[in-house]
Amino acid sequence: MRRDKASTQTTLILSIMSEKIKMESKLRTNGTKCATQSKKHNDDDYDPHLHRNVKNPTTNSQTLAHFLKGSIGSGVLAMPSAFANSGYANGLLLTFVIGIIAVYCLHILINSMYELCKRKRVPYLTFSEAMKIGLQGGPPIFKCVIPIATPFVDGFLAFYHFGICCVYVVFIAESIKQIVDEYLIVLDLRIHMCFLLVPLLLIYSIRNLKFLAPFSAVANVLLLTGLGIVLYFIFDNMPPISERVAFQEITRIPIYFGTVLFALEAVGVILAIEENMKTPKDYLKPFGIMNVGMTIVLTLYMLFGFFGYWKYGEGALGSVTLNIPQKDVLAQVAKIIFAITTWISYSLQGYVTADIVWNKYLSKRVKNISNHTLYELVIRTCIVLLTFCCAVAVPNLSLFLSLVGSFCLSILGLIFPAILQICVQYDTGYGAWRYKLIVNILLVAFGALGGILGTYVSVKEIVDFYQ
Repeated sequence: MRRDKASTQTTLILSIMSEKIKMESKLRTNGTKCATQSKKHNDDDYDPHLHRNVKNPTTNSQTLAHFLKGSIGSGVLAMPSAFANSGYANGLLLTFVIGIIAVYCLHILINSMYELCKRKRVPYLTFSEAMKIGLQGGPPIFKCVIPIATPFVDGFLAFYHFGICCVYVVFIAESIKQIVDEYLIVLDLRIHMCFLLVPLLLIYSIRNLKFLAPFSAVANVLLLTGLGIVLYFIFDNMPPISERVAFQEITRIPIYFGTVLFALEAVGVILAIEENMKTPKDYLKPFGIMNVGMTIVLTLYMLFGFFGYWKYGEGALGSVTLNIPQKDVLAQVAKIIFAITTWISYSLQGYVTADIVWNKYLSKRVKNISNHTLYELVIRTCIVLLTFCCAVAVPNLSLFLSLVGSFCLSILGLIFPAILQICVQYDTGYGAWRYKLIVNILLVAFGALGGILGTYVSVKEIVDFYQ
């Protein structure tokens, strides 16, 4: 009797405890669910775009002008040379594919940065800040690189746009040299680079994108005029297409890859102009500034690459302006136009380098705020001098283009955006069949392969050039 009674009491106690545990578990689950829903609701309520405080915001038309000026520079003039390394059929197909991939990567990059801004409830994150925060919430495999994420991304961004500025110095000097050689005196290319120092310092002293907008608008008008003149020479007396190669040797594709990436991608400028917009929501709309701008850019690049290669074949130089007749007055006008537009683009591309070096790392070390303008101008002067020195060291335009594109843009434009989206969607999932994860892994592989091969071939070509 006692044993049965004790057993009954034990069963009753266990039953009560079990019910209590179930209720506590249910309460915890409901609490977590409510907290999650509350957090999600709060995240949905917070719109980073509405909390941005931009000092001198740009309008949509100004932003499009910056976008086109930042994306259409010496790169479009290098497309015939790129097609010479791929063949016209390969060039058309691969340029279209790389263009679509580039636009997709820019979309996932900006969308991922926006999502992280919502989660952290901040109006804006830089590329490097977003990478660090993304890695912190991403797969454990990335934890080891978190400490170096910020300086690594900043370093690549600053170096890439610094490299573009070096290419621009070479391009402007080449354009001026052809005209001076014809009318005045034949001088070494490096001497013409010396003459550029003062004009570059003047345009680079403009520190605000808002004040650069009128220059970009004028440059775009000049650019269209110059491109029209170049097309006039390209379409004049075209040879038979049968004299050109549809598919080049595969060993020449890495040089093509680097040149096209350089031409199509301007990650830092694209992010900078989005940050300074008055209405940033218009940037990524289906018919927004990025899609419209990239459609114009991609069409122009394919047009110039195909017809420029058709006209000049294997003789296509690092800039097609070097192929058009040197003694023709109209050709000389085009060269002057492109020299001016590239001079303006120098300040736009160099804006990213100066912004990272000064605003992010050095300005905080100068306690006296009244001296900030002076010190920033000193930093900008040093950047101009360094681009000059690098341009003097490697004055071969096409090889420099390919090296900068392969080394930097495969990482900044393909690998980093894919990794960032992997990290941002680590908790929320990658969709049916984990397709977003698979796509991003393929992007990382594509960027790594193209970057390694392109960099290796470009460095080898530069070494061979000096031997």
